[in-house]
Amino acid sequence: MERVPQWSHEETVELLKIRAELDKSFMETKRNKALWETVSTRMRIVGFPRTAEQCKSKWKNLLTRFKGSEGMEVETSRQYFPFHEEMQRIFSERMVMRSILMDDGKGKEVVRVEENEYSSDDEDQYCEEGEKKSKKKKRRRRRKGDGDEVVEVLKEIVRRQGEMEERWMKEVEEREEERRMWEEEWRRTMEDMVLERMEMERRWRERDEERKARDDARADRRHSLLTAILTKLSEKNH
Repeated sequence: MERVPQWSHEETVELLKIRAELDKSFMETKRNKALWETVSTRMRIVGFPRTAEQCKSKWKNLLTRFKGSEGMEVETSRQYFPFHEEMQRIFSERMVMRSILMDDGKGKEVVRVEENEYSSDDEDQYCEEGEKKSKKKKRRRRRKGDGDEVVEVLKEIVRRQGEMEERWMKEVEEREEERRMWEEEWRRTMEDMVLERMEMERRWRERDEERKARDDARADRRHSLLTAILTKLSEKNH
């Protein structure tokens, strides 16, 4: 059996992006083979050659990891499941859409489709025989507390989004503080370099002036000596 290549981080992000865009279509249909083929095609277009079955299998794996991270603290869930925020956004939008469909009388069908998404039923497999034999799906009645459950889920989503925004703002402030400190350090370094250069130029001028003064003094002494010698010679001649 051929080994399926491991999914890279970039591939998984692209899969979640495409799956999010098609989530409404997935919610409205039980037979989603064609949708997974669409996902596979779009993955190949962006350079990730994955089959529809591989995409579906990866999605179910992500669902399992996501459910396992529920109830964890934000930082813990990020360490356990790096794609928690992407999945959270998908289900945030799904809860809103589900509420709308409930009001339109389509909620029961949506619930059935969502339940099928979490199941390992063979109805949605990619062999024709399996599709024909998978008509005997179990139907679950929507519980009376569905409305309350949606409200609680939305509250949890809002809470988590608030935590993520707070963490994001904290990270922005920390980066801004680091940038400010770096700029301040850079400014002090530049000032020190300018002062050091000015000091070097001052010392160079002082040494140059001292050298010129010594040269002038030597020239004066030579001139005086020559004048004295010439004077004595002149006196002897007379």
